[in-house]
Amino acid sequence: MTVPVEQFSGARLALARERRGLTQRKLSELVGVSDRMVKSYESGEKQPSAETLKAIAQQLRFPLAFFDGPALERLHLEDASFRALSKASASLRNRAVAGGTIALEFHRFLSERFDLPKPDVPDLRTTTPAKAAETVRHCWGLGQQPLSNVIHTLERHGVIVFSLSEDCDAIDAFSIWHAGVPFVFLNTRKTAERSIFDAAHELGHLVLHRHGSPQGREAEREADQFAASFLMPESAIRAFAPRIVTVSTLAGMKQHWKVSVAALAHRLHELGLLSDWQYKQLNIELSRRGRANEPAPIPRETSAVVRKTLLSLSEEGVRLRDIARELRLPTTELQALAFGLGVVEGDGRGDTQHRGGLHVVE
Repeated sequence: MTVPVEQFSGARLALARERRGLTQRKLSELVGVSDRMVKSYESGEKQPSAETLKAIAQQLRFPLAFFDGPALERLHLEDASFRALSKASASLRNRAVAGGTIALEFHRFLSERFDLPKPDVPDLRTTTPAKAAETVRHCWGLGQQPLSNVIHTLERHGVIVFSLSEDCDAIDAFSIWHAGVPFVFLNTRKTAERSIFDAAHELGHLVLHRHGSPQGREAEREADQFAASFLMPESAIRAFAPRIVTVSTLAGMKQHWKVSVAALAHRLHELGLLSDWQYKQLNIELSRRGRANEPAPIPRETSAVVRKTLLSLSEEGVRLRDIARELRLPTTELQALAFGLGVVEGDGRGDTQHRGGLHVVE
C-alpha cells in the first residue's frame, strides 16, 4: 500500500517524534517496525507504508497531513538559551525546541497577515548587565517607573512571546534569535511573578548574549542581574524603599513593581538597603510560608499580540482550529503556545479595543 501523502517528509517525522520526546527505538516499538526502519524513514532512504504512517500519526498525535510537504525551518538546540539546565534533560530540551519550531510556523502565519512590531532590541554584548538594562529602558523610553506589563513591553519592541508548550517544571523559559527576530518562551506553570522575571531574564539573554557568549552559569548570572536592574531600576528603588522592611511592606511594593517579594528583598539587599541580618530574617519568613505561596499574588501576563491577532481572525470567522488545519498541526500545539488564549476564540463580534497597534496586511 502506498504512502497516503504526496510528498512524505522524513524531517517532519523526526520533528514530530522529538516533539513527543520519543527515541527512534521507542517509536519503532509503538508502531511495530524496527528502529533501523524508523531511522531510514527520517533520513529519507525509505518511505513508510500507508498503514505504518497512519500508526505513526496516531502514536505521535499529529495529523496525517503534517507528514506531507517540505521540511520545516528548524530551531537548533545550541542556539537556544535555557534556564535550569541542570533540571532539564536533553530529551526535554529537544521537545521544547521542537515546540519552538512549531512556533515559527505559527509566527509565520500571523506575520503574513498582520503588520507585527519590528524588532527593536539593541545588541549590548560588551556592556555590563546593569548598564545594559539602563540602556534598554532609555532606548525604549521607559523612564525609571515600574512597567505596567512586561510581556506587552517586549512585544511592542518586536520580541515574539509564546507560552512554553511543555507541561513541566524543569524548564523555566528559553529565548532564541531566528532570522533577526527575537523569541521568548515562558512556562505558565510558574507563578505570575516568576514568569515576569523570566521574561526580563530572557530579554537579558537577547540583549547580552545575541552571539552565544558567554554560556552556562556566567550567562545566567548576567541575565539575572539584567532582569533585576530592568524591572527594579536602582534610582527608583532607592527613592521608594520603605523605612521598615517586612514581608507585608514588600507585598505592597510588589503590586507596583510586578516582581516577587523574594526578588524585591534580594534587590534591596543588593543595593545595601537591607542588612545581612534583615535579609536573612526575611528569607526565613518566606521559607516558612513556602515559596509557592507568594504573598499578594498578581495577575498573570499573557501575549497581547496573540490575543489581538486571534480576536481579529475570529471576527473573520477564522478560529484556532482553522489555523491548525492550514498549518497541518494539532490544535493543542497552538493552544499550548498561545497562553491558552486560543480556547477563548470570540463570538464573531470581536472586541475592537484590543486590536490597536496591529494592522491586517492587505
